[in-house]
Amino acid sequence: MSRAKQHGFTVYELLITILMIGIILSIGVPSFTAFTQNSRISSTANDLHSSFQLARSEAARAKTNITVCASANSMDAAANCGGTFNDGWIIFLDLNGDIDRDGGGENVLRAHPAVSDRINVATNAGANYFSYAPSGLGRGDVNGTAVQTATICDERGNVVAAGGNSAARVLVVTPIGRATVLREVAQIAGAGGCP
Repeated sequence: MSRAKQHGFTVYELLITILMIGIILSIGVPSFTAFTQNSRISSTANDLHSSFQLARSEAARAKTNITVCASANSMDAAANCGGTFNDGWIIFLDLNGDIDRDGGGENVLRAHPAVSDRINVATNAGANYFSYAPSGLGRGDVNGTAVQTATICDERGNVVAAGGNSAARVLVVTPIGRATVLREVAQIAGAGGCP
């Protein structure tokens, strides 16, 4: 009689494989969740920062007023200022400098959709715009309070995350229009912290 070769797993091999998969998932899933949260925060901060940089350089290049403002209808053809930065924002040519996109060549240069519902962007005193003069410098408070800080947080708040930096970010815009993203816990606490 010849013996037939058996193929497959034994019950013990199957249990050990399932156990190893469980251990790997228990280590990997929390790390992946934190990675996703950090990625969301960084992406929002970088998008907002690049919008301010674009507005500043475009104001100096085109020699006209350029405004970055929160927009509740940022992705519409008739997008205008209003709402909060959580709703999205637009960068537009503000020819008459009134922080209102009222047509007549006041074109949108870039529109950003609403941020993730897991992210909160809070500005100083609820400010919803920053305007650049034709020189590329900030115009200050034109129609209400201009943005000075924008704190970007998620449900974790201002806590130490991977790499020793905060889980939150804060965008600081100087009166002359220079924007910087801060990542340290003390810096974010000094800017008002997470709401």
